[in-house]
Amino acid sequence: MTEINSQNIRLFRLYTHHLDRRREKNYIPAIAGACGMQNTPPGAWETALFNRISGCSLGDMNALLYTEKSLLQAWSFRGAPVVFPAGESDVFLSAHVPGDSEDWIYTRGISGALDFLQMPFDELLGKLKQVMPWLDEQTIESKSTLDQTLAEGVLPLLPLEKRDLWNSPSMYGAPDRQTVGGAVVSFLLRPCAFLGLVVFGERIGISPTFTSYKSWLVQTLKPGGDAAKKLVRKFLHCYGPTTPYALASWLGCSEKQARRMWEAVSAELEPVRVDGKTAFILSEDKDLLCSPPSPQREWLLLGGHDPYLDQRDRHILLDDQALHKQVWKTVTNPGAILQSGEIVGIWTSKKKSKGIEVKMTLWKDRSAEKQKIYDLVEEYVVFRQEKLLKIEQ
Repeated sequence: MTEINSQNIRLFRLYTHHLDRRREKNYIPAIAGACGMQNTPPGAWETALFNRISGCSLGDMNALLYTEKSLLQAWSFRGAPVVFPAGESDVFLSAHVPGDSEDWIYTRGISGALDFLQMPFDELLGKLKQVMPWLDEQTIESKSTLDQTLAEGVLPLLPLEKRDLWNSPSMYGAPDRQTVGGAVVSFLLRPCAFLGLVVFGERIGISPTFTSYKSWLVQTLKPGGDAAKKLVRKFLHCYGPTTPYALASWLGCSEKQARRMWEAVSAELEPVRVDGKTAFILSEDKDLLCSPPSPQREWLLLGGHDPYLDQRDRHILLDDQALHKQVWKTVTNPGAILQSGEIVGIWTSKKKSKGIEVKMTLWKDRSAEKQKIYDLVEEYVVFRQEKLLKIEQ
């Protein structure tokens, strides 16, 4: 069995994530569709695309998402907002729909509300689906307004004895702003997204807007019979060598669902050894993995939720596990400074009234390369149409 070392894996993934060099604008569908681009915090997808494409401004990106609508934002893997090609909606949405006796992604936390209401998941999802066509005719600003508007729509569909419970304060941390019904809707919106019933519209200031897939793209979502296969292939191509367990973690789905999806492409896979353990690759990727191209860019300044950093085997990117908590946090990850695909430091930016301040932490002395990193910071700030106030190290 072929043994693959960490450096080869990093170089392979730099290439499959389109980070080995910047490409032209006509590559955008392939780049956004490689494995999707998470958009939390808002703007994360813009930073990810900036690191992969040359000559693409913020205005260009907004046009792709909001005017041309060749890109689409919707809740996808792990229930996160993700930007992907509209033409691959079945892969990034329909493929997440669970099979028989499989749980929906991002709905595990709903159990407290279901117990409180003494109502089953499927019944509440069915009632919400009756209300979702409202979005075919309107756009709703802000997630909290969306939750509560839809919760009010579900209310008359509930048994009389459940309505006061539905309107009770939420048990999920915001009882002054959210009802139990609003919390239930919040969880159930992910299944609705996978069914093509809700997508993100154009952002208004700091507020997202929401409408239906049909309203936004003037067509209904058409599930593809091989959508799950395509999604697993994307995962293997971008994150291989890998395992079904890593697929479950990346998708946020049950191991049962991940195993079902994995088995659908099992004939296309080949085992390899990584750090003495068995992992799998697409057979067609073997030559590239064994002899990956050298990147044209040695240094990269990635945003905190860049797809490249979404690897489940984090030791491949950063061998010192004591530093992992500095890179991958529960919320608000910092950006990562990469040298030849390996994380060598972190960075954060802070918006001020007159521009942006950047703070960097490098774990080893990089004095000889410091100017190269500073140049990347300046390039990023120009992209953001801001003024660089200072770099703190």
